[in-house]
Amino acid sequence: MSATTPLRFNPRLLFLATRPTVVQDSLAGRPLTLAAARPLRDEVSTDEIIPLPAMVHFDTTLGRHPYTGFSAGGQRPIVVDAVRRAGIEVVVAGARYGKGSSREHSVVAELAAGVRLVVAESFERIYRQNADNAGLLTSTDLSLVPRLQRGEAVTLDELLAGRDALAQHILRAGGLLRFGRHQALRAAGPADAAPAGPRTLFDKIIDRHALAGPGLPVPRQVGEGGFVRADRRFIHEYYTAMAAHLLDAEYGDALALHEPASIVCFEDHLSYVHRSPVHLAQGLVADVQGLSRGHRAFVARFGLKDHGYLQALDAGDAGNTGSEGISHALMAEQVALPGQLLVGTDSHTPHSGALGCVAFGVGTTDMANAFVTGALRFTRPPQLRVQVHGRLPAGVTAKDLVLHLLARPDIRAGAGVGRVFEFGGEAVRALDTDERATLCNMVAELGGFTGLVEPDDETVRFVRERRGVDITIAPWMRSDPGAAYEAVIEVDADRLSPMLARPGDPGNGLAVAELDAPVVVHIAYGGSCTAGKRADFDQYHVVLAWAAARGLTVAPGVKLYLQFGTAAVRDYCVAQGYLAAFDAVGAELLQPACGACANCGPGASTDAAQVTISAINRNFPGRSGPGQVWLASPPTVAASALAGELVSFDELQRRHGGG
Repeated sequence: MSATTPLRFNPRLLFLATRPTVVQDSLAGRPLTLAAARPLRDEVSTDEIIPLPAMVHFDTTLGRHPYTGFSAGGQRPIVVDAVRRAGIEVVVAGARYGKGSSREHSVVAELAAGVRLVVAESFERIYRQNADNAGLLTSTDLSLVPRLQRGEAVTLDELLAGRDALAQHILRAGGLLRFGRHQALRAAGPADAAPAGPRTLFDKIIDRHALAGPGLPVPRQVGEGGFVRADRRFIHEYYTAMAAHLLDAEYGDALALHEPASIVCFEDHLSYVHRSPVHLAQGLVADVQGLSRGHRAFVARFGLKDHGYLQALDAGDAGNTGSEGISHALMAEQVALPGQLLVGTDSHTPHSGALGCVAFGVGTTDMANAFVTGALRFTRPPQLRVQVHGRLPAGVTAKDLVLHLLARPDIRAGAGVGRVFEFGGEAVRALDTDERATLCNMVAELGGFTGLVEPDDETVRFVRERRGVDITIAPWMRSDPGAAYEAVIEVDADRLSPMLARPGDPGNGLAVAELDAPVVVHIAYGGSCTAGKRADFDQYHVVLAWAAARGLTVAPGVKLYLQFGTAAVRDYCVAQGYLAAFDAVGAELLQPACGACANCGPGASTDAAQVTISAINRNFPGRSGPGQVWLASPPTVAASALAGELVSFDELQRRHGGG
């Protein structure tokens, strides 16, 4: 496409605003100025662009569903087929558009509905990269809006203004797969060496994995784009069929994978679909089985390593009971090593950064391109250092620390978007690897590119304990004194206390002690990649064993679910004797799966009036059912289930005469 070719769009624009009447008026074609449409909705998540139940589709059928999860003023004003019927080609929104999951289904749905351009105040990294890769245009220039409404033409150069060179090349080529077919890349050599001087651990790992080629030098400066190779690539069943569909369309019978032995596949999201309220209510179980068949066909076609269901889900059989484990949790347990580079089709891939590697999430097209070329699109990000001083008080966890970070005004304003978070300081060094993984995992909620912790003796212990092998931490696997960061965030761990996040966003944080009125709960959920690890179950057990010893049980009207993150975590809990206490208080135990966190199983709400206290990582509208989801640490979830309202473990102990 020529840079100067005039592009024209339907002047009927869809404004994703905070008022549902504005949204409805723009769909109906009623005249609206940008000023009249404001305030625009900030932080429109990918859960809202394409709600999870619609992700059973992976082709143009998605075009019926964009924005059907979008929330404005407590309403969902966009119905199935509304965008396509209205002929919408341009969508306008506020800041941090595309927040949340890395699901490329959102971009595919927009394109399939006829959307050609999204104009927003800012974009989340993964969403915008997915849009580039699929050929969906994006712009942060809201001055274009009145011109587009007048039917004026704009040029591709105008829409690509300010973008890095690689993004421009990809969009002009019509998407990443077409661009990638014609690139000859090689490992960076001496001529590509990094300049002398102190470097961060992140920079060292990236430079060791950098690729270069004609017109594609190694990106050295923040914002420069290029390619890197990954030691491991992984995908899960929500994306495998779409990746296969994209690859077959581009390559046909010539399709061959690059180093298939380094690809790992997972079925981790949908193994409890037979107990998922939304999937049952909408009759989606058969479609889910189709996703599984597509996943397994791709695995079999190329002989890939696969972690599947504990019990097979055959046609007509809805009796499956969990998976081997959640993808990124299993990668940390069994695969990731210090100094490596890992990528996965999940926004929580940074989980493995707890072991001192670089791990980040990518979209389906990125992964499809990496499957055949071995190369991953990469844009050099800014880096932050989070220095946590002191020690976390007793009963305060890594989850409380990250909820504190999320509530900071600078983070809420987007200071973490697209950044690397390097966690360090005395408090971080005192955490075990599972707790470090909570910090790195929730970099996705902080808006970051990835998170990592420098490897140390604790990393060696973790790998030996989980895998039975000894590793050595190489001297280079640390950040150099004097390495440059965009900013350093200082946190005094000693001053932290148990935290919550109010419904709607993980950044809606407050201390449990700051609640000004009781909040009754109906569901308590402990699980997910963030809170289904050994350390998390140690924390659940401390609270629930204390309660069992006093004859306490889950409060009337409350249902407590505890879901293991991996089969190894389940086996650990059995060996530790934890199940007796869990059973005594009335908890329901669930086999490993993403489950309620992804609105895919027991623990998801079924009614808007229900209140859930959950240890998951995000609580965007509709994320875990229609109810109101509060986020908290494992001890607070367990304590609240026993009290029937939101309380910390300390408060529960006070109510029952202390420890």
